[in-house]
Amino acid sequence: QVQLVESGGGLVQPGGSLRLSCAASGNIFSPNTMGWYRQAPGKQRDLVADITSGGNTNYADSVKGRFTISRDNAKNTMYLQMNSLKPEDTAVYYCNLNLRDMRGGTYYRSWGQGTQVTVSS
Repeated sequence: QVQLVESGGGLVQPGGSLRLSCAASGNIFSPNTMGWYRQAPGKQRDLVADITSGGNTNYADSVKGRFTISRDNAKNTMYLQMNSLKPEDTAVYYCNLNLRDMRGGTYYRSWGQGTQVTVSS
């Protein structure tokens, strides 16, 4: 139903910034939640931040005050502005979309292929 394509990853020094983008296409119904997840080698995939179609946001404690999630519904694009990056932020970052039913449950989930973020001097 929905295709997600991430971009903007790369190599950055500690303390630097990156801006990730996720372009969505297909049957994007509302309500929905879009989010960023990350997975480092040998670790599980964890939520970084998410944002509802209404604009409500949620952040992992480890990124609060440093990362900002946003979305442009007219462009079907979600962003993650990452500032004050740390080596611990190194991971593959994945875009996610959840389509919600009237009870708030997820009836469809889509994932992008991921983009690599490496924080190193």
